[in-house]
Amino acid sequence: MSERKAQVWVGVDAGKGHHWAAVVDETGATLWSKKIDNDESAILTALGEVLSLADQAHWAVDISGTSSALLLALLAAHGQRAVYVPGRTVNRMSGAYRGEAKTDARDAYVIAETARHRNDFAAIDVPAQLAADLALLTAHRTDLMADRVRMINRLRDVLTGVFPALERAFDYSAHKGALVLLTGYQTPAAIRRRGRARLTAWLANRGVRGADMVAATALEAAQAQQTVLPGEEVASRLVADLAAQTLALDDRVKRIDKQIRETFRSHPHAEIIESLPGMGPILGAEFIVAAGDLSAYTDAGHLASAAGLVPVPRDSGRRTGNLHRPKRYSRRLRRVFYMSAQSSIVREGPNRDFYLKKRSEGCKHVQAVIALARRRAGVLWALLRDGRIFTSAPPVTQAA
Repeated sequence: MSERKAQVWVGVDAGKGHHWAAVVDETGATLWSKKIDNDESAILTALGEVLSLADQAHWAVDISGTSSALLLALLAAHGQRAVYVPGRTVNRMSGAYRGEAKTDARDAYVIAETARHRNDFAAIDVPAQLAADLALLTAHRTDLMADRVRMINRLRDVLTGVFPALERAFDYSAHKGALVLLTGYQTPAAIRRRGRARLTAWLANRGVRGADMVAATALEAAQAQQTVLPGEEVASRLVADLAAQTLALDDRVKRIDKQIRETFRSHPHAEIIESLPGMGPILGAEFIVAAGDLSAYTDAGHLASAAGLVPVPRDSGRRTGNLHRPKRYSRRLRRVFYMSAQSSIVREGPNRDFYLKKRSEGCKHVQAVIALARRRAGVLWALLRDGRIFTSAPPVTQAA
């Protein structure tokens, strides 16, 4: 039996159906390498074998999502912590080792070796129940919104082929009344036969706001096209079906939004986060999910850096002050700060004033919004640190 080591490094190339784990010692020699099914009993067996090799094991994985959720939960339950080694890093580190082959076993070895040489990777914390719920709900909402965009695009494409005037008449992504109209009337002839008065009554009976204006716009488009295009009958059925599906999807989004709102507001920091202008319950929930453990951010700059809002230098020789957008940051966290900053400038207040100041200094719209997002990251961090809600007036400092 081999001698028990003081410490080892375990690299895990995570996958949906199985993982591959490799264990290296302080010299980089491989002590153990094996394929592990993504199953509780298989992971526990492998965990026991790894822990029998050394007094301390340092774990590293290349995926921190659903594929590795069971593995990470079991590691946490047994007092083991894992760090996240990004796939970009693994890809670049692979070139530093002999051979060009790419296998799960080799990737696991590279992950273990990378973790052995570097100690600056972020630790992965298994989320609490509330954070896990929000992660699932916000991910589901993102999928639903992507489905909605796809349906709207398909609807517009089909409608353009048979009734382009009506396709141009409405913004179907934001006009519920136009979608209701398409569930019943999709062709110029059908709209003309119905007439404005009866079409208005039909829309009003289905709860459409501004039914008369919708009917007038549709009738105007119908009067502009007298030609029947090929495929109109089949296309009209497809348009009606897509419109009905989009309306049903909107109802699902409303239900998931309500669930996210109720779940988010049970979070201890919800009131503070939502007090920041532009940060509603949906973006607030996404912030909780993307930011993770808020106590891990030692200062405002750390939070802004994690969101990719702090430029990084690319100096070389005499070239100094050459700042670039970072490549390693949370895209989701950046989106939260960017979207909330963009929403905050709609109304009068310090956010709009700061944005207009940046525009007057020559910044373009995106540059000004990113600058505002950077400022808001610092404000939000300070609010969470002090446990107070946002107010337009600066906090009163106590005299020494």
